[in-house]
Amino acid sequence: MKIYVMTLFPEMVEQGLRNSITGRAMEQGLLELKCVNIRDYTTDKHKKVDDYPYGGGAGMVMQAQPVYDCYQAIREEIGHDCPVIYMTPQGKTLKQSMAGGYAKEDTLILLCGHYEGIDERVLEEIVTDYISIGDYVLTGGELPAMVFVDCISRLVPGVLHNDQSAVGETFAEDLLEYPQYSRPEVWREKAVPPILMSGDHRRIHEYRLEQQIQRTKERRPDLWEKAKPQLREKLSNRLKKNLLGE
Repeated sequence: MKIYVMTLFPEMVEQGLRNSITGRAMEQGLLELKCVNIRDYTTDKHKKVDDYPYGGGAGMVMQAQPVYDCYQAIREEIGHDCPVIYMTPQGKTLKQSMAGGYAKEDTLILLCGHYEGIDERVLEEIVTDYISIGDYVLTGGELPAMVFVDCISRLVPGVLHNDQSAVGETFAEDLLEYPQYSRPEVWREKAVPPILMSGDHRRIHEYRLEQQIQRTKERRPDLWEKAKPQLREKLSNRLKKNLLGE
């Protein structure tokens, strides 16, 4: 997968993603990241990319021309159309199910805004998708872009050492992840649940599912209401009675 990031702060994105799992994926050639500085495409001799908004108001707005020319340079390099994603609080909130779809693309372009936003006219010209990482405002789109790349790259085949790692974790089926334990067996007088050391994989699976359901009910009742219909179809009658209280 190849991801282009259009930004005023390419170093910020590159340094943030060239570590841990995403960094290893780049080293292995599974993920290619190219951050393109929008400022390189301004025609202003002072490298200015923003101006005052028409109609008044606080702050500055990124101008259409450098953003558009930056996109056109990337488009010429790619040679074909691909999703262009604008990271903005006005977009659809990123969900794990959405990440799976984007992870199947071979090329993506992310657009990071700054200041008070970007001239609407260029957004209408180039953007295909508007994505948010939550209902709050940040100083720019770089942090959301890094979150997006981290989220989808984990789903690219080969990125995780164990391809099953992405299957049963948080939000995979609208349930929060079950609690995890490692050595030592007892820490500060707290013991690992005995069932996890029983070797009975069926019972361990049931225990973990029970923990997922309990956590989701307590911490994310909104997700629980969404998950219940799916679970009713997938669980056996015996598990329905034990886990759903039916």
